[in-house]
Amino acid sequence: MAIRSPFDRDMAIRTMADIARNVGMNGFRKTLKAFIESQENPKDRIYIDSTTMFTGQPMELNTGKWRADDFGVSKDDDEMACPHPIMPVERLVNIDTGVEKLRIAFSKGKKWREIIASKQTLASPNKIIELADQGIAVTSENARNLIKYISDVENINYDIIPEKRSVGRLGYIDGEGFSPYVDGLVFDGDTCYRDMFQAITSHGSGKEWTRIAAECRSMSLTARIVLAASFASVLVQPVGCLPFFVHLWGGESGTGKTVGLMLAASVWGNPVVGKYIKTFNATEVGHEKTAAFLNSLPMMIDELQLARDARGKIQFNVYALAQGVGRTRGTKSGGVDKTPTWGNCILTTGESPLTTLTDGAGALNRVIDIECSPPGKVISDGMRIAGELKKHYGFAGKAFLKQLQTDGTAEAIVQRYQELFRQLSESDTTEKQAMAAALIVVADELITRWIFHDGRPMTVEQISTFLQTKAAVSAGERGYQYMRDWVAQNSAKFRKGIESGDTFGVIEGDWAFIISKVFGEAAESGGFSRQALLSYLKQKKLIQTRGKRYTVGKRVNSIVNTECVALLLVTPEETEEVEGFEEI
Repeated sequence: MAIRSPFDRDMAIRTMADIARNVGMNGFRKTLKAFIESQENPKDRIYIDSTTMFTGQPMELNTGKWRADDFGVSKDDDEMACPHPIMPVERLVNIDTGVEKLRIAFSKGKKWREIIASKQTLASPNKIIELADQGIAVTSENARNLIKYISDVENINYDIIPEKRSVGRLGYIDGEGFSPYVDGLVFDGDTCYRDMFQAITSHGSGKEWTRIAAECRSMSLTARIVLAASFASVLVQPVGCLPFFVHLWGGESGTGKTVGLMLAASVWGNPVVGKYIKTFNATEVGHEKTAAFLNSLPMMIDELQLARDARGKIQFNVYALAQGVGRTRGTKSGGVDKTPTWGNCILTTGESPLTTLTDGAGALNRVIDIECSPPGKVISDGMRIAGELKKHYGFAGKAFLKQLQTDGTAEAIVQRYQELFRQLSESDTTEKQAMAAALIVVADELITRWIFHDGRPMTVEQISTFLQTKAAVSAGERGYQYMRDWVAQNSAKFRKGIESGDTFGVIEGDWAFIISKVFGEAAESGGFSRQALLSYLKQKKLIQTRGKRYTVGKRVNSIVNTECVALLLVTPEETEEVEGFEEI
């Protein structure tokens, strides 16, 4: 009679093996296997496939020819796969990439633990050894057997092992909704982001959070802006806006910058610094990966000045993050990693303006810098507010997203955003500054209507005071101001009669005649392209030109016709301002 119960047949075989061993017979299992295979009638065969026999196991799985019990996993008495219980318990299929991973359960010291590993890791002896860092007893000696065991068990039990959809990031997912608010989704991303993923949750009372946030909102315009920017982050992609920054800065402590960031974080989850909010020394790649993980939710970094390299330089590329697309990078195996993308708001705090840490109009365009200095504070009574925010968080963001999904809402938001963008674009600011500001105002209008119900939304006039002017953002204008400051700082080098090696040029009236080579070196040391700056200065008639050339000939000390850039030091507009001041 055939024994068809996995449990019964395993117990029968173990009993016979013990008896054989007691009477001095070795290799019983091999002998039994050979006997079974010799039977002509398959119906009369004994099915000797084993099952997992682990104490406290998550499920029972067929292990084929592998013996799997509390003493570990082995085959033929001498092929050890693992010295402790281990088994695949769940198959994860990423809805973004289609990549499959396995959730592996293992027991050491009677305590079951779980890890998620890629199929690639579980198929390579060199990579599977890395699981040793997570507690699995795998070495170069048993790596291949462990690979074979996991593969065999998964294939034998393919229809038994549950399969779930997984995701490795937050934010909008086509056809699915918004992660992590999609039912049945399992996180399969990098372990370094697991805590942040789990931080996006609710705790306490939504009603209490609304009361606290309303109080903060009334304390300062800055608090209102940073709160609205947090909600605005999830509007970036639906509206078709570009990522942007809101940076709170000030050299003095106690201004409430960090508590303001906690207020913004509490919209979505746990505002404790180190949970959602990060303070870290990260590389450019690290920042890109974090932005891609958050995807649609705001990225928050407290005390940005801490992120410095060994030479003291701040490791933060504003322009790169504001692009919303990371660099394409190769893999160790010779392939190409998936290019990271994101579309969100990035909220930061620091001791200095973010715009002083970057070069280029492209970066300045994307930053709303807000100075936070006494006596005004972002958040008053910061210790109390921070304590309350730690108790109540994570309700408003989910409710906001639910409202966005109602019929006609998305279209109305886009229309309102375009109206505000046109209005802001008519002022003395750039399009990208207007883009960020319009989205913040839209978000504030929505939360005024949906959450706070106070009938006092933010106005265009209020946020305009924090926007960069066109001149401040213009690379040409900034280059012009830089060169004028440079001349003033080096005025001693423009005096007649000094040795030629120390001469930078001459100053006559309102004009500085700067030796061409010196001008180029000075411009590039300030982060400006010599050619681009000269082109701008010529267009604005801020330099004297000679035909198509950007230079003129000038006697510098004893050298006649030295090629110099003739830079205007005082513009007619500035002269009028001075004259007007003198008349008053």
